[in-house]
Amino acid sequence: MAHFFRYKTPADVVADAERLGLSHIAMSDDLSVMFQPIEVGGRTVGNRWAIQPMEGCDGTLDGLPDELTFRRYVRFGSGGAKLIWGEATAIADNARMNPRQLWLHEGSAAAIEKMLADCRAAHRESCGDDRDLLLGLQLTHSGRFSFRRPLLATHDPILDPLTRDKSTGQFVDASYPLLTDDDLKRIEDQYLAAAKLAARIGCDFIDIKQCHRYLLSELLAAKNRPGEYGGSLENRTRLVRNVITRIRAEFPSLLIASRFNAYDGIPYHGAGEDFVGEPCPHELPLATAFGTDPHDHLRDDLTEPLQLARWLREWGVGLLNVSLGNPYANPHLVRPAEYPPVDGYKSPEHPLIGVDRHFRIAARLQSDVGQASSLSPFGSQAGSLTHVPIIGSGYSWLQDFVPQAAAANVSLGRAAFVGLGRGTLSQPDFVKQLADTGRLDRKRVCRTFSYCTNLMRTKDHPLGQYATGCPPFDKEVYGPLWKEAEAKRAK
Repeated sequence: MAHFFRYKTPADVVADAERLGLSHIAMSDDLSVMFQPIEVGGRTVGNRWAIQPMEGCDGTLDGLPDELTFRRYVRFGSGGAKLIWGEATAIADNARMNPRQLWLHEGSAAAIEKMLADCRAAHRESCGDDRDLLLGLQLTHSGRFSFRRPLLATHDPILDPLTRDKSTGQFVDASYPLLTDDDLKRIEDQYLAAAKLAARIGCDFIDIKQCHRYLLSELLAAKNRPGEYGGSLENRTRLVRNVITRIRAEFPSLLIASRFNAYDGIPYHGAGEDFVGEPCPHELPLATAFGTDPHDHLRDDLTEPLQLARWLREWGVGLLNVSLGNPYANPHLVRPAEYPPVDGYKSPEHPLIGVDRHFRIAARLQSDVGQASSLSPFGSQAGSLTHVPIIGSGYSWLQDFVPQAAAANVSLGRAAFVGLGRGTLSQPDFVKQLADTGRLDRKRVCRTFSYCTNLMRTKDHPLGQYATGCPPFDKEVYGPLWKEAEAKRAK
């Protein structure tokens, strides 16, 4: 397999970006900007580093955090990042992506509260103060990817043939029922109930998740859905608008965030002897790809994502996290990697192109979302709206040079925060490492070999799902799990 990452210095990365014709790869050796505080929703956050929502798939069957979940959040808390974006936590049992996903309900609330409290305590012990720590939870409905059975918001002619109903073993087709408008109204109530619990257990913020083609993300693209939740952008954002405005009314002190897809692209599959990714067969214009040029899936069209970001700000969202793609159908868009996951394909593009796409789109949103918009179709005048901080994603593939790229983007105003996902599993104390030494610990830098994803994709386990972490750099805990999962896959 070809190796893409051959850089010795930050300048090597920039030179390769220029060779590839990329415009948003920059590096800065002055990391001080990453340790400057910033105000978010009336609170001071102590630095510009965010831990992205990283699922461990290590909860109990009832949705409670388990031993490895508690361990992970203690490690995150002590690691020095001042924005910890808690992982995807389902609002209902049938909304869970896997049988070990966290699920916030009356029976799990106390355990999740302890998980958050342990994270804060670890932060105080390690960093001296948690008053400038922002700690939240991502509330999710998995929709199409719900593990019990797919719960579709719309039919996607490219994604449907790849979507299997595990209860029947059959793939989805045009006859498969969609969630009704009444179903979506009930889901709205479930979001509100989960938000009430999140506020009670001490979340600083909640993320209403709209990325990676889970339910709210799929609704954003549901141009072909009939009724009041499909067609126009106003209709496609009806559910998230109702959820946010109801939460704001009931819990005015709770900060609301949203991680959303700004570009879906389309599904890929491996082809040829080398199993390089190529687009799945599709017809034009594309009907169900948010933020995507309907006549060319390789091109983003940010018209609707920009409008969505402006509306989210109007409705009261104070923090936005930008993502792209679908981890099941086009993982090279979500997380550029050196090696594909076990169920994936080899990258059809140089990973630096994917990194640049993340940086460029986040920069466009950061530059726009602070500008006051005109009268909205919902009747509210937005003349005095404040700037909403953007968290940028897609950094991990840059490996040793993440800090320099982060500093460049923040200093250039292309993002307010930089989020790391996979890199936090291998080196959860990366922020402390940077503060103490000015560099990452090279022996624990994530090399994007997809071990964590491969563990996550292994379902042959008594609980239906292997816990995921970093087998190469957290060997004591995840090494034995990796060997066990490998043996099962080999069979």
